[in-house]
Amino acid sequence: MLDFNDIPALMAEIGARAKAAAGELATASAERKYAALIGAADAVWVNRAEILEANAKDMEFGREKGLTAAMLDRLELNEDRILGIVDGLRAIAEQSDPVGRVLAEWDRPNGLHIKRVATPLGVIGVIYESRPNVTADAGALCLKAGNAVILRGGSESFNSSEAIHRCLVQGLESAGLPADAIQRVPVRDRAAVSEMLTMTDAIDVIVPRGGKGLVGLVQREARVPVFAHLEGICHIYVGKTADAEMAQSIVVNAKTRRTGICGAMECLLIDWQFYTQHGTRLIEALLEAGVEVRTTGELLKIEGTVEAQPDDFGREFLDMIVAVKLVDGLGKAIAHIRHHGSNHTDCIISEDPVAVETFFNSLDSAILMHNASTQFADGGEFGMGAEIGIATGKMHARGPVGAEQLCSFKYLVSGEGAVRP
Repeated sequence: MLDFNDIPALMAEIGARAKAAAGELATASAERKYAALIGAADAVWVNRAEILEANAKDMEFGREKGLTAAMLDRLELNEDRILGIVDGLRAIAEQSDPVGRVLAEWDRPNGLHIKRVATPLGVIGVIYESRPNVTADAGALCLKAGNAVILRGGSESFNSSEAIHRCLVQGLESAGLPADAIQRVPVRDRAAVSEMLTMTDAIDVIVPRGGKGLVGLVQREARVPVFAHLEGICHIYVGKTADAEMAQSIVVNAKTRRTGICGAMECLLIDWQFYTQHGTRLIEALLEAGVEVRTTGELLKIEGTVEAQPDDFGREFLDMIVAVKLVDGLGKAIAHIRHHGSNHTDCIISEDPVAVETFFNSLDSAILMHNASTQFADGGEFGMGAEIGIATGKMHARGPVGAEQLCSFKYLVSGEGAVRP
């Protein structure tokens, strides 16, 4: 019986169970993992009323806590969003099993035949904040890649995550896989996070998914390797050759579709030559959509804009607020993004292929886009079914982290009596 009051003992027990489950999952067939995911999807839909009831409690807790409208939007579930969770689970189930893929294969003059084969990472710890759908996404992706997972959701989504987690366990049990393959930390106590960060004997990788405070804490204190996603400070640069109508459509969508996600545009850079030709239409479109436009210089002459503070550039608002700046050419835009960006997602709107190539080659963001809304920075939109997060670091997993990115590899070496002279 787990003791919820003794956090170190609780986490040690969860870790030991996860490690044992990971050993079993490493050899689980693709068919059993498929069955578990389909079973989980069915359970989520059947139990949607219970999930919505749990989410209502979380929403009340969030409002009492003073969460912003954007944060409440992240937290809220409705029947359409639950259907999205179900569709995501089914999409992950339908993907090819990433475990056992032959990544490379070659023969050596010394008589050895060598294969590099995809393998599970082992046990993954996922620490996330207010989005309850991450419970399903992270659990499903880790399972698909043959990994056990320990889920530690935020206090705001505590009840919703618990209800969704029960459905994932139902799927595991219906397929004859260990229930401990997807575990959830059953307490709100932040001490559990600190324990996870140092569980080097049980956890192979930590994935933090949340705001700057959470990810910064993980990066500072973790003794376990981390797939980092620091912030989504996404820029759009509207180049001098951009189609004005296209630019307006993309810019408004990138900011307003969902302001609380990491792919929302936080800074708009407008080329002076575009502005000279097309005027204030982009700014006016944002203002008409209800966005607070923080800017400097010439753009402050536009009625409704407000003066930007220095720290507004390089800030993740996660709200109906955007920083806007005029820039004198592509080079200045690239320099601005390098200085203020977070290597998440950056976009150029342009009809000049040379400018696009320069933009793509000069920036090292995990995702670079051309003539497309940054709201597409999402594993589901990339065909991954879902994602466990957007990794902005330099490890093998960059951008949307799906099932394939949750694999490592090993070398299988065969010979016919080969001996080394």
